Order: sequence, then structure tokens, then C-alpha cells
Amino acid sequence: MKRLHWIIIASVALALLVTLGILYWLPPDCAQVAAAGFRPIAGNRLQRFLGKVPKATAGCRGDGNAIQFLATPWVDWQNYWGAGDAHSKGRPGSGEDQRGTLGALSDLEYQRIELIRFNLFDNNGTYEQYVLGRAGVPGPSLKVWPEMRLAPGSPHYREVGGDGPQLCRGDLIRFRTVDGACNDLRNPAMGSTHQLFGRMVDLDDTFPDLGRTELSRNRHEGRLGLLQPDPQIVSRRLLTRLQTHPNECRDGQGLAGDSKDADCDYRKANTLNVLAAFWIQFMTHDWFSHLDEGHNAPQMEHTGCQSVSAAEAAKLGCRPDDVMDRALAADSGDPARFRDVSGREYLTRAWKTTSNNVTAWWDASQLYGYDANSRRRVKRDPKDSAKFLLVGGYLPVFRTGDPINPAWGGQEAAAFPDNWSIGLSFFHNVFAREHNAFVSAFREQTARTPDADCGLRDPSRPEQVVRYRDVTSDELFEVARLVIAAEIAKIHTIEWTTQLLYDEPLYRAMNANWSGLFGTDRELSGLLQTIAARLGASQRVAEANQWYSVLASGAGIFGLGSTKPNWNIRNVDDVNGGTNHFGSPFNFPEEFVTAYRLHPMVPDLIEFRELGDPDAIAGMVPVVKTFRGLATERMRSGGLANWALSMGRQRCGALTLYNHPAFLQNLPMPRLHAGTNLADVAALDILRDRERGVPRFNEFRRQLGLRQLTSFDDFVDIHTEPDSADRASQNTMVRTLREVYGQHKCDAAKIITGAQLAGDGSGINDCLGHPDGSMVDNIEDVDTVVGFLAESTRPHGFAISETQFQVFILNASRRLFSDRFFTSSFRPEFYTSLGVRWVNDNGPDGKQMERGTPNGHQQEVSPLKRLLLRTIPELAPELHSVVNVFDPWARDRGNYYSLDWTPRRGAQSDPAFRR
Repeated sequence: MKRLHWIIIASVALALLVTLGILYWLPPDCAQVAAAGFRPIAGNRLQRFLGKVPKATAGCRGDGNAIQFLATPWVDWQNYWGAGDAHSKGRPGSGEDQRGTLGALSDLEYQRIELIRFNLFDNNGTYEQYVLGRAGVPGPSLKVWPEMRLAPGSPHYREVGGDGPQLCRGDLIRFRTVDGACNDLRNPAMGSTHQLFGRMVDLDDTFPDLGRTELSRNRHEGRLGLLQPDPQIVSRRLLTRLQTHPNECRDGQGLAGDSKDADCDYRKANTLNVLAAFWIQFMTHDWFSHLDEGHNAPQMEHTGCQSVSAAEAAKLGCRPDDVMDRALAADSGDPARFRDVSGREYLTRAWKTTSNNVTAWWDASQLYGYDANSRRRVKRDPKDSAKFLLVGGYLPVFRTGDPINPAWGGQEAAAFPDNWSIGLSFFHNVFAREHNAFVSAFREQTARTPDADCGLRDPSRPEQVVRYRDVTSDELFEVARLVIAAEIAKIHTIEWTTQLLYDEPLYRAMNANWSGLFGTDRELSGLLQTIAARLGASQRVAEANQWYSVLASGAGIFGLGSTKPNWNIRNVDDVNGGTNHFGSPFNFPEEFVTAYRLHPMVPDLIEFRELGDPDAIAGMVPVVKTFRGLATERMRSGGLANWALSMGRQRCGALTLYNHPAFLQNLPMPRLHAGTNLADVAALDILRDRERGVPRFNEFRRQLGLRQLTSFDDFVDIHTEPDSADRASQNTMVRTLREVYGQHKCDAAKIITGAQLAGDGSGINDCLGHPDGSMVDNIEDVDTVVGFLAESTRPHGFAISETQFQVFILNASRRLFSDRFFTSSFRPEFYTSLGVRWVNDNGPDGKQMERGTPNGHQQEVSPLKRLLLRTIPELAPELHSVVNVFDPWARDRGNYYSLDWTPRRGAQSDPAFRR
């Protein structure tokens, strides 16, 4: 009865997300949907949702517009009422927008549930337990793994229990450790530096170029290799930005003196600025790195362009003498195997593995360090060691004796200094200022109320009140780190992502991830949070994993478990109790790295502006001339406020084919001392994914629970008018894909995947629905990143493809679910009372609301906007009209998720609106 009770409650929670939109008004299609009840969660991966709904459901949520696209490979929710701009809205008072938007949210939740169920593959030795279970506990309900113990070489080894039972306690649980250990008290190594990347795809289906399985051999027929199809040919034919005036661009080098006459063509995103492009570089420096202090393996390898003649290479602009250091691998030998009770055989890990050489936690490690060496690069103020050292408001440069590579000389001191750019310089300086602002606010509170309880507690003496004046500088530095990391996570979740995925369903979904769909209803949110916490502690797989994420969508992931009655810092289950790893230890999967290959967002030239005349472009600064130590020089000479204005006003590049920066195809790499000392980064992205075993695009979609494509023609967006310029451009893209990747005579006898079945229930074969023996496109060979960029059919406002987004649906939630500092340990005992208010209210002086109702919402002033106003107050006039800092600052947002590129009032003279 108890189990049934919980399932009923969970069903009610799901009903709150779904049926409010269906039962608002019941036309025939909706009545049919209501009578049919909820779609069951897939029992195996062959029964997955695939983002496709029955005709009646489409009719209920979007009428004819949704029904007409059911036969396409793409997800259906993008065609529902309210999921686009104002043209997508239904009739006033009809409930159509409510049905469409909440129907979209329910589709997204089904996808997340099934991704949690079918796409967690750990490489650290726990996967066999995930499949088979342990000691009578089903694998997806496991919460502790012996493989997540700290090794004898760890600096914390003795503190957690050495070779006996390991448990984090005392000072190790108070703050984020430098190396990421002890985030989870019972799994000290989870998420820490040098853990192996996981996977999102069946381990057998990694490294398809090796041809280790019959399915992969059938799928690719020997057509794949690290250099096949040739990465540089793919880069030059499918990724290059074509220039109208090449002499004014000069491969991204611009003109002398940052002349305003320089011009590099690029396809622009309407609703994202250059700050958004550099933000993600700032984020990825925190999340993952395959590099060993800026290097891969010492062996060099060619990167392509050797499959064509010298004349053809010259024509294409590729370079057969380009070399690059080989990707590092952790394990290259054959993995062990095991069988389940049915006799099915599994690999214990992927064919090869790679190591994440930074912490996987969202812990601002790019600022604060991820091991002892990187922490030595962090400069603290000798006058107040709770603060970062700032010189004239900027981070100091590296000094002689700092543990750095020679290439990093002259850069600002940062824990992760590799690939340094003007954007990284900007965000590092801004967040260093924010860190110091928090410390100053804490010091001011200490001066006012030195003997008051600051909220902090020492786990070794939990009953002892910690007064403001008791907090040491080292403790305050670590508290500030917790606050900054939470601010960054909040900005990314509810500000960057909602602008990247600019529509109503994703605005609601991302805000729900953070604070819940019912964030304004504290009683309901509290109830759902309590239920979610109970399910998180459950040993029952169905309850813990199928419904947990649903309930968290109502309550919000952030702070889960932190409001538990009688919460006690001595109780491990209280400190750790809000987390849920869904039976698989947290680390990022290799495919997550692939989804963040977003280089087209970067322009070749930055339109430099000055606050005194923001509508004028003072110069065109080549991005390549703002790298490494040049970034520091440029930041100081231009000023933080002017660079904020410049990157805030300018649109970033659209994530499409034919839009990679020219300078990145010709990037100087003097450290190589081999070949041309140049790198084609676009080709290198492709090569690295192949080296790390990412499946090719079509199989990747099947593995993630999306419909496959059957030819290159499926990349054409059938929403576009047949005689439009967009349709003509897409048809050209299809022809080029066919030329680069080719075709073959298909064989219907060859089954090519175990991830899905054909529509008639048979195995999917080499012909993909075409007649046996016909010539078919080599759609199976398309590199995943090329497929991402080729996807022309996208939900409204999506800067990324739906396939990339499928990666985020799982991982964007999971990195919150798994982190106790974002769930049950988001409390004053760790953050201080000031820190909790700072994160919740976007600053120390209470919540502030935007004027009006942007896109129909009463909305708080965004966290990054508040942060910039604190750290660069001279931006106040420019930010007055800005709602989202990642939206181009002079754009008129219009009504309801408009993508129009028109100036706001007062910015009509900005030349960007004529470009």
C-alpha cells in the first residue's frame, strides 16, 4: 500500500505538469488523449518515446500545424501552440497556449526520464553493478560504489578512512575541495579530478571506426577511419565561412590598426551576443579537460588533407603537412565482459577511455583550481587573503616561478590558463570582482554585528554558533567560492540557456530545473520537494528514477533536501540527502564534450565600442589578436566596461555549417614545433571526436531516443518555403554532404543498429527504408558535429540542434541533481546566511524585478545583469533596457520570443542593424 501511495502521489505530480494543459478545454482530440491516459514509460530502449506523439495528441496541442509534421524525423513539440513566436499562439481564452506549452514540457519530461533510464554508462568500473545490481539492490538504485573510494595517493586518503570504510567528515565536508573530492560523502572520489569520462551511448557502439561489432561493420562497411572521410576536407568544404571581400578579412587577421574597414562575413545569430559565445568557453574550462596542462600525448599525427592532390589541396586551402599531438587515452586495451541473467553480453567499459583532468562539479574550478598545481596559480590579496588579488581592478599577470607553460606568459593569473582569450579575460575579471564584492559585504556585516550568528557551522562542533568575527579569511574565501559557483550555475541555467533556447517551453523548463514550475507556490513546492526527497532515498527503482525528476520539476532541483525538518549537519543523510545519481556515479559523458563544440559562435572580428559613443564602432579587432597574453594587454587598454559593451552589443555566429571562424582554420600553434605549426580547429574537432569514439550522427540520434534520418534530404527544413533563399541554401548543403560523404548500394539483409526498430517492428537495415540494392546516402557516416550543424529543422529560437539539446536534457539536470552543494547542502551552515540570500536574491540587497512582463512573465532582474551592475557600475545606462545579458543589448525584443533584428529605441543609429 505504501508503494502504491507514492506512485499515486507521483502520478498526481505528473498530472499537474500535463493535464492542466489538456483539460483546460476539451475538443475531441483532447478528450481522446485524456481517455487514453498517460503514455507508459518505456520498458526497454526499443519502446522509447522518440519525441513523437499520436495524431490525437498533436491535434490537441497544436491542431493542424502539429499534425502535418508528424512524419518528419524531428520532435513534435516544436509545432505546438505557444512554442514559437506570437504567430504560434492560439485563440485568446481557448486554453490552446496552455495545452501546447505544458504538452511540450511533458514531452521533454518523458525524454528526460528515458534518458536517465537508458543513457547512463559509467567507465569507472561500476557499469556491471548498474546492470546486475548488488546485494539484492537493483543497479539503478545503488548509491554507493567501492570504485568511488579515494586511492592511497589522494591527499585526503587518511582523512576519509584510508583502507577501511571511507566516509568524508569534518573539514572535508565544509566547503568544495580543490580536487573535487568529498562532494558526495559516501563516494569521495566521485566527480573529482582524473575520473574517467562516462558515455551516453551503449558501450559496444563507441569507436565505430574500429569495427568491433557486426552492427558497426554493417553500418559503415569499412568507410570510416580517423582520417576517413578526410577531416580537413570536411572542414574546408562544409565548415568554411565564405568571404565576399576576402582581402578585408585576411583569414580572420583583419586590417592594420584594427581598421573599421575590415570585414569578415559570418552568419549571425539574432538573439545571442558575443558574451554568450565566450561564456561557454568560460564554462567548459570548469567542466572538462582532456589535456595534461595544455598538452595531449607527445606523439604527432597528421590531421588530413592527404587524400587529395597538391593542386586540389591548394584550391581548398587545406594543408597536408598539418600535425597535432595525439589525444590522450586512459585505457586502450580490450575491456572485460559480463552477462546478465538472460545471457546478454556487455562490455564493462568503452573500447577506450579518457580522463577528465579537472573536476566535473560545477565548482568554478577555472577560477579556484582543480589540483594543487592549479591552486598555486590563484593569487590572493596579501592585505585580505579572503579576496582575489586585483591590481587596478584587474587580475595580476603570471610571474616568474608560477607553474605555467611558456605559452601562458603575460596572461592574467588563472587556475585554468589554456586557450586564453579576451572573453575568458573578461569573465575571470568580472567574477574575481564579484568574489571580492561578497567578501567586502561580509566584512561590512561583521563590522556592524560582529557577535551575530553568521549561519556557518563547523561539522566537528556543530552545536557551537559561529559569529561573524569568528570566520577566518581562509573560511571566507571558501564560502565565497560556494557563492560564486552557485551564481555561475544559476546564470547558466536560467539566463544563458534560456537565451540559447529562446522559447516559452524552455524558459519554463530551465526555470523549473532551478526553482520549480510552482516556484511561487511555496506550499505546493515544499510538498513536492519533500516527496522528491523521499523518493531519492527509496530503494525502489521505479519510484526513485522514473518519478524523481518529474517531482523535482515541480519543486525545483536547487535546494532539494535543504528544507528537511530537523536537518542536522552531523547526519550524513541530511548533508548528502538531496542528491540523486540514478544508480550511476556522476561524471560528464564524452558525448557532452561533443555537444559543446560551438566554435561557429565566435566571430572573426569584434566590433569594438566605447561607452562614450556606444552606437559607433571604433574599430574591428581580430579575435586572433586577443589570444593568450595579448588578451591581458587588450583588456587593460580597452577597459572592462568597453569590452562588455562591445561583446554585449555584437551578435555571435549562428551554429550552422559554413560558419566556422576563418582564424580557427588557420590558428598559429608554435608550441608544436612540427609540420606547419598551424591548426585547423574545425578539422581537429572532428578528429578528436573520432579519437574518443563518439558514434556518428545517425546512430547517435538512435542511441539518444530520437528518430533517425534516412537521407541527406532529411536535413532540409520543410517549414521553409520551397522557392526561398533558405531552401536553396539547404539544397546546396545536401549536395555538398553527398559529395563529401558519398553514397553506396544498400543491402537490406544487413541490420545496422540495436538501438531502435523500424516502424513495422523489424530491424533497421542498411537501406533505411529504401529499396534493397538502391543507391543510398552515407548518412550513417556523417560526423556528429557536422550533423548538429546541418540540422536546419529546429524548435523556435533554438541556437543549437535538437540532437545537441537531447544531450543537455540529461546532463543539465544531472549536474544539479548530483551536487549536494546545489541540493541538500545549500544552507547557511555552508554558505552563511548572507551567502544563501546572495544566491537566492541575485545579490545582497533583495530581489529586484524587471519593468513590465518580458515575454509575458513577471521576471526578476537577471543574476548576471545584477552582477555586472555591481562589478562594472558604469554599464548602468546601457543595461537599463537589457532583460537578458546574453541577448544583444541594443536589440528590440518585441513581443513573445521575437527573433527580429531591429534596434530598440535610442539605438537606431547603431550600424550593426545595417550589417
